[in-house]
Amino acid sequence: MYRRLDDFRAQFQEEVVDTLKILRAIPESAGGQAVAPAHRDLRRMAWHLVESLVSLPVQLGVTVDGPACDETFTCLEPVPGTMAEIIARYERAAASLLQGVAAWTDGDLLQEETMYGHLVWTKGYSLRALEMHQAHHRGQMTVLMRQAGVKVPGIYGPALEEWAALGAPAPAI
Repeated sequence: MYRRLDDFRAQFQEEVVDTLKILRAIPESAGGQAVAPAHRDLRRMAWHLVESLVSLPVQLGVTVDGPACDETFTCLEPVPGTMAEIIARYERAAASLLQGVAAWTDGDLLQEETMYGHLVWTKGYSLRALEMHQAHHRGQMTVLMRQAGVKVPGIYGPALEEWAALGAPAPAI
């Protein structure tokens, strides 16, 4: 949970950089990769990251420049046709979220809000949950990327392919 807006801003900007590493590594040809039929593919999962930057903050009174959502917090726009479009929308939504919380004070982070109609979270917890949600889906995306034969960028440490560039052997499997 965040108690200081400066802490959120700093961490969120790092998480945005990490998410963009993943999104930019997905070639158009791999966008349809899913774990199984009727599951989100990479393109749909990437778009879900954009949607979440809108659907959670709106419940905190923050309007984010992104896809329109209904009263159940379901976003209504179809998935854009290209990863480039999704990336541009993600960048815009992330910047808009930071602008949206700019008027908050540290004290606002302790205010409780009802989320998704039944959860009571502080604003500080909600912002942390938003970041963790993005990290969760980045992890899913890296699995799908590997299944599609796409090189995965390291996020919280080197990916398998990055150890050699560090002059070190990859960890034993």
